[in-house]
Amino acid sequence: MVDSIKKINSTEELDVSCWVKTRNSLAGKSTILLWEGSVYAFVPNEKKKHLFKIVGMSVSRCLQNADNSWDFTSRELTYYLDPHTEEVVHQWHNPWIRETVPVVHVANHQVQGLFKGNFPAQVNGETTTFVFDLFSDYPNPLGGDPRFIEYSPQDIYQATELFKLTVPTAELHERNISEVSQVILSWDRIGPWLPWMKMGNQPGQLIYSAHGCKINGFKELPEWLQAEINHRVPLYKDAADQKLDAENITSWKYFKQHFADYLAGVRFPLPTP
Repeated sequence: MVDSIKKINSTEELDVSCWVKTRNSLAGKSTILLWEGSVYAFVPNEKKKHLFKIVGMSVSRCLQNADNSWDFTSRELTYYLDPHTEEVVHQWHNPWIRETVPVVHVANHQVQGLFKGNFPAQVNGETTTFVFDLFSDYPNPLGGDPRFIEYSPQDIYQATELFKLTVPTAELHERNISEVSQVILSWDRIGPWLPWMKMGNQPGQLIYSAHGCKINGFKELPEWLQAEINHRVPLYKDAADQKLDAENITSWKYFKQHFADYLAGVRFPLPTP
């Protein structure tokens, strides 16, 4: 079985430009990834609970440096939807603590990085797949603060994110193509309760299962998401045109920054200029 898999897939080290063409564009333009999926609760000795559907997007840009590395800058939104009505949820009844809490949708207005060197990829004839299994393990931004004992008291934040991006092989090596025509995204995540769920140290994890693709511009987003961005968070219509001198935002940092708004029951994501 292993030998047959080796015959189907070969691992190749591809130049950073191939990854930039996949995730974004060599032309420095802004591009959008769109995804949808589900969030499940996985609690010991309980059946799985389908908590939410999700719809999210990332608008990003890559900027080339003199040393052939690329600065990556992006903005991310993800909304939690009722799994039955598929309407955006702003208040959620937590069945474990029997309280209704505000929903803090994901609004990471800067997620940045640096792309350089070679990127391993699984080549399978006409398609190539970039695989990233990421394991986060770092001090919890909310840990040690008595304000967050009921929300996220753990000292360490741990989560796993599993990405697969599949693209046409031939287009990766076409010099006159600045970005591939099709990107198929698979994203799975295993992580702790979100701070806004107010689960404290209760046992259990969240399982995310999502899929998506690169789209051809803002007008291909769902109409309700276009309206949400236009009227509440227009910053997310475009990626920054340069790398920002600021730290990356995560859901945990965002919750800490806007904890007073959460306690006041303000609607999230908060409006941006």
